[in-house]
Amino acid sequence: MTADKILSPKQLPAMLAAWRAAGEKVVFTNGCFDLLHLGHVDYLEKARALGDRLVVGLNTDASVSALKPGRPLQDETSRARILAALAFVDAVVLFGDDTPLRLIEAVQPDVLVKGDDYTIDGIVGHETVLKKGGQVLTVPLVKGYSTSALVAKARQL
Repeated sequence: MTADKILSPKQLPAMLAAWRAAGEKVVFTNGCFDLLHLGHVDYLEKARALGDRLVVGLNTDASVSALKPGRPLQDETSRARILAALAFVDAVVLFGDDTPLRLIEAVQPDVLVKGDDYTIDGIVGHETVLKKGGQVLTVPLVKGYSTSALVAKARQL
């Protein structure tokens, strides 16, 4: 079941240990993923292609609201289940901090990835990952797709 891919911070270490024992490379990314669209799907698929397992850090409702007034449009449980339904997402972990740094430190990913609207030194957690010999990468985003654009378009209808 897709809900089984939604892990608590306490469940995460055992899953990571099993993957690493199998020699699998762990990729991490994070975001709000409020209204899942083609840009998100393309981004997450590209992120997963950089390793064997993809862990997605998902902002809680409270942290989304702090970042984006008037949002989220979908609650965290809905957003987590939708992400978990994607075949190339192996785990979803909610985080409520201002940044995903504590989660990245817990995951210790082999690859930390964000979209190409970030610079490597602007990616939270890059020091942690580089220090342990991991990679910090950006992937190209599909132009013209964003939750903000979808919300604006819906308001025009």
